[in-house]
Amino acid sequence: MRAGDHAAAWAISDRELQRRDPARRDDPTLPYHQRWVWDGRPYEGRHCLVRCYHGLGDSIQFARFLPMLAARTASLTVEMQPRLIDLIAGPGGGIRFVPFIDAHPLPQSECDLEITELDFALRLTPADAAMPYLAAESGVLPHGCVGLCHGAGPWDPARSIPPHLLAPICAMAPCISLMPEATTLPVLNPDGCPFDMKATAALIAATDLVITVDTMIAHLAGAMGKPTWLLLKSDPDWRWPVGARGTPWYPSMRIYAQPSAGDWETPLAELARDLAACPALAAER
Repeated sequence: MRAGDHAAAWAISDRELQRRDPARRDDPTLPYHQRWVWDGRPYEGRHCLVRCYHGLGDSIQFARFLPMLAARTASLTVEMQPRLIDLIAGPGGGIRFVPFIDAHPLPQSECDLEITELDFALRLTPADAAMPYLAAESGVLPHGCVGLCHGAGPWDPARSIPPHLLAPICAMAPCISLMPEATTLPVLNPDGCPFDMKATAALIAATDLVITVDTMIAHLAGAMGKPTWLLLKSDPDWRWPVGARGTPWYPSMRIYAQPSAGDWETPLAELARDLAACPALAAER
């Protein structure tokens, strides 16, 4: 998947699918993110249910494939994290969205799939989905404003950056924080970003650029087609190409990766040089 060899990745997934024990499908003894859902049964012309068992960023990344699945099914229900529904559902589309409640998941449908399985099940690549596929009404921010996100949460602390390392960026352009917490960085919103997806998306829509670590904000900004500079740890997961500046998942994204574990100074120095040379922001300095 990192190399863009989707056929090879799907062949591996096909072999894994054949080894799955039907009795362990959607195994309630496992945490949701460790469960497998699709057993390979046809989804064409059936009533299908897509379950969102992973993180918010995963759901945003693979939501691009939902319209293509809906076009092949008799009906499509998506059991999604409540925070995302208003943002992703949008008007029309013929897809029913319901909140995913951990303690009370929906019963099995004719065909269940987990949202991160959609590219494999549909045999679709990122290039098969229209971009951007999310939109939001823009908030009001100064021209040339940069959105900053330094934290990726406890799931993988190595993705996060000490916030003080972003202070030089705040001296180069007006900045806002996209973190849902107060910050000592010299930003326009020292109390942080509201813990609300539509409000966050409105702030992203109003920025000229988003600079973020590998977290939900990266997926949201990329899905909206916002110019996004991703600060990436040296050994990222499968979705980010190693040694590449861009990614087919989000054409508006530019990658700044650590050359070695823990070295954020090198990619930040390169990013700062590029920011200083950015014509869209130069007029604001």
